[in-house]
Amino acid sequence: MPEQRLLGLDVGERRIGVALSDALGMLASPLTTINANPRPQALTMIARLVREHEVQVIVVGLPLTLRGEIGPQAEQTRTFAQELEQHVGLPIMLFDERYTTTVAEQLLREMGVKPEKRKQQIDQVAASIILQDYLDHMRNGGEGGYMEQEE
Repeated sequence: MPEQRLLGLDVGERRIGVALSDALGMLASPLTTINANPRPQALTMIARLVREHEVQVIVVGLPLTLRGEIGPQAEQTRTFAQELEQHVGLPIMLFDERYTTTVAEQLLREMGVKPEKRKQQIDQVAASIILQDYLDHMRNGGEGGYMEQEE
């Protein structure tokens, strides 16, 4: 299997959680959290991480509604993904991220992370869950689940 590093993003209004896969594209790990604003600065920081870690694909969590539909938040994320694609020139995959922040919060709580530290880590942990879900999805043949590629 060729080496392929992927970057996972959990895009929020204030913060963007960032996760990185290993070189084989098997395992996702939290990397960092960056400020979502100002937008040009956020795009530049993501582009720097892409170059630094030799990323080939970016996976952006798409916050579908609980009914699996595209709502206002998902539209904002799509717009961000389009801007990012123009900025970095890499394929961007949008992947269903429902419940990831809840799962990340629960995981950090179970690990005994103090509430004030949780806030600092929640976005990058959520990004790693999104990316790991995507990696598992692709390893299992890519069947089922919601996914789209930015055009």
